[in-house]
Amino acid sequence: MATDPLFASTKAQQQFFARPAPGSSGLLRPHYLLIADLGLQQCTKYRVTQKAELLRSLGWTVQVVDWNDSSEALSWLQLTTHVLFYRVPGTASVLALINEAKRLGLKPRWEIDDLLFNKTLYRLNNNLATLFPSERRGLYGLANSYLRALRACGRGMASTKALAEEMRKIGIQDVVVLENALDEQTLNLAQTLLNSPTSRDPDKIWICYGSGSRAHDKDFKVSEAGLIAAMQADARLHLLIVGPLQISKSFNQFGSRVQRRNELSYAHYLAELAKADIAIAPLENTLFNDCKSNIKFLEAAILELPSICSPTNTYRQVIQPGENGMLAASTSAWQDAFLSLARDPDLRKRLASKAKETALALYAPERILEQQAAPLFGKPPAFALRAPRVLQVNLFFAPRSFGGATIVVEAILEPLAKAGFENSVLTTRPVLENLPDGALRYHTLDTDAFSVVAGRKGADDNLTIARQLERWIDAWNVDLVHFHAIQEMGVGMARICKQRGIPYVISLHDCWWLSDNLFITRDDGQYHLDHEDFPQTAGDFTRTHYLKERRKLMRPALLDATAILSPSEAHKSLYVRNGVPADRILINRNGFTWPSRPRTKRPSGAKVRFAFVGGNGFIKGYRLIRRAFEQMKRSDWELVLVDNTLNLGFPSIDTSEWMVRGSIRTVPAYTQSGLDDFYDQVDVLLFPSQWRESYGLTVREALSRDVWVISTAPGGQAEEIVDGVNGSLIPIIDDPAPLQAAIEALLDQKERFDTYVNPHKDSLPTYDEQAQELAALYRDILDRRF
Repeated sequence: MATDPLFASTKAQQQFFARPAPGSSGLLRPHYLLIADLGLQQCTKYRVTQKAELLRSLGWTVQVVDWNDSSEALSWLQLTTHVLFYRVPGTASVLALINEAKRLGLKPRWEIDDLLFNKTLYRLNNNLATLFPSERRGLYGLANSYLRALRACGRGMASTKALAEEMRKIGIQDVVVLENALDEQTLNLAQTLLNSPTSRDPDKIWICYGSGSRAHDKDFKVSEAGLIAAMQADARLHLLIVGPLQISKSFNQFGSRVQRRNELSYAHYLAELAKADIAIAPLENTLFNDCKSNIKFLEAAILELPSICSPTNTYRQVIQPGENGMLAASTSAWQDAFLSLARDPDLRKRLASKAKETALALYAPERILEQQAAPLFGKPPAFALRAPRVLQVNLFFAPRSFGGATIVVEAILEPLAKAGFENSVLTTRPVLENLPDGALRYHTLDTDAFSVVAGRKGADDNLTIARQLERWIDAWNVDLVHFHAIQEMGVGMARICKQRGIPYVISLHDCWWLSDNLFITRDDGQYHLDHEDFPQTAGDFTRTHYLKERRKLMRPALLDATAILSPSEAHKSLYVRNGVPADRILINRNGFTWPSRPRTKRPSGAKVRFAFVGGNGFIKGYRLIRRAFEQMKRSDWELVLVDNTLNLGFPSIDTSEWMVRGSIRTVPAYTQSGLDDFYDQVDVLLFPSQWRESYGLTVREALSRDVWVISTAPGGQAEEIVDGVNGSLIPIIDDPAPLQAAIEALLDQKERFDTYVNPHKDSLPTYDEQAQELAALYRDILDRRF
């Protein structure tokens, strides 16, 4: 069994998955990902939900992910073509996501709607003085963290021109502006409220102020003296405060004329605002507030309320004093504005009407879409496919090239591409340092791989991976799925394909579809097969019940496959004996890596050289081989044992206690490129498997290189062996005698290996032949589908 050296080293794996990935353009469906801080209700509405609606109106698909869910964010990064980071701090996990976005060829953009990324300027915000010292220190640290994230992205987005300019001043040249605006939710809520107005007391004029946090005390004080004076002058004036706010004790004189509401949902906040007569937006005259947007004016305007606002940058841009609102920069101006509006209901109505006209003219969804969003985002480009797209699914894939099924998948990709199919691979990946357990996309063997962490070992139904498969189906526009060795990945993937109408093919590389034992053995390790319906341990009620329930899960998924493939007749017969209709299973023999050069001549007079590559497990016959050689009285032989784990940095085979007369060598696993060199050292391959193998890849590798094979039979491993002609067949029993006899028979005629050539090599399959059969099957399936 071959393994890639990269599989051995965690550091090497980390470096491999950190390599640049191919760009997403043309590979994936156009898609926007918003990785956002969703902790603030108003910010989420105006900067995340609203933007998602605009993008969808332009035809984009959009996904929103909370930045705290780093695994989800990492997974969605693999599936997107554009990414925005909203108001996220530059923590280690976020910086890793930004780096990952760049590895994937994306151009991340960081955005915010407040001047929070410049600690020096942020300190000038007097509202912070009302917070506890520990809170202020935390916010200053957060400002530095925001700056790290902004600089890591290198591109910015702001809600106002002033805020964009501050980004440019710190060296971010690529900055765009998308203003906060009205959206369908706001318009619909407002219209509902206007259609069912609440009864009003003509002797009460309500002023409403909404506070989003405790950091607005200083802002409110801008209007406080003027408001108190106005309320003293006109007893009809009442104040409603929504949200946290510390106000002057002077308001106590007004008793019930001052009311409070706790922080509300957006819909309930608008409902409270709609009951008012006047809305206010007091702000200190600071650069921080000049960078703020004019949301409070918009919310009041759409509810047909007049506003009194501080003359900060964005409010000056939309308010013409006395026409569609009022601006107040001093105590007297605030007092005069309150009293003017209180005395003149027609003025309130006229200002409100004009404010609504202004808001709709500048900030209606269709206006923002046309004037700001469309020029910025554009429409998604057409997604045209060059060839039918087939997703190959296998537990392992390069750089983790481990197992026969993996080798087959890797080898058929190139001939399938030549046959006109575009392939990608869904596989598993290791857990890596500095990255969450989300999906990773990478490119190897001229193929795009979408890799996921397998999760719970031995899972029959893995909902997490099923969900990832569904996402890749959408992102990569999969036409057909081919399942190979998918133990631990779960049968849920087949269910997703059926739900989505995606045809799928299953290759039966092992017995996973029949039992949780891939090689169908009893719990004691003995070969086990011949039960009427399915493998189970006789008398074990718990296990019998489990296998019955497992079959209910597995069998429908197996039989819903458009095609079921077996690599050998022997393996097909196993599934047929276990209830799968014979006419549902086609034979598709696995190819293998043929020799690239003639075999090196065997050294004259050399001992007979045996080799075993199955590792130290019982199922492949390791214990049987030891017992056979220990019982032999002769020493004219050499045994080469391949230790698969040496490439992982530790040995798994120890022959120090073997009581034998011949010589034994232990060597690391070979790669596919090292096959010829390895088999040049071998005369006889030992393959005493204790189950009926589905195929036996190493048997074919040996036979094609003129290496004799001693193999158990029956089973797929024995189908290319003609007993006594190119190999020796022995029964599948846990007894070393037949193996020992076959070995000694060859030792008695060792001279035959000096000139031996396998006369049946021409009947062996190739990867090209296997791929041609698959290509014909794929075409037939897709022709029937479309």
